[in-house]
Amino acid sequence: MPPGENTWEKWKDTLSLVVNLGNKIGLEEKTMDRIALRLGNWLADHIDPMNREQRLLKELWDVAHEDERQVLAALVTRMVSDGRRQENMVH
Repeated sequence: MPPGENTWEKWKDTLSLVVNLGNKIGLEEKTMDRIALRLGNWLADHIDPMNREQRLLKELWDVAHEDERQVLAALVTRMVSDGRRQENMVH
């Protein structure tokens, strides 16, 4: 696996853990989406993307309007919470 791909998978695994934990403690989807939006804004302002996938997300984030950012944040949250990633790590 190329180094950048490994970093992308680790990033998704980390997000998956957080999203699944939020689901386990009963956070509603709207709450998770609001958290994802705030986190996305912070990441876009403070963190340099480490691979091409993160760079693409940042470029999309940078050109998006607020409502589009909400959709993108919700999609990323859904992408990592589909039950296929790190499901057994949160008990």
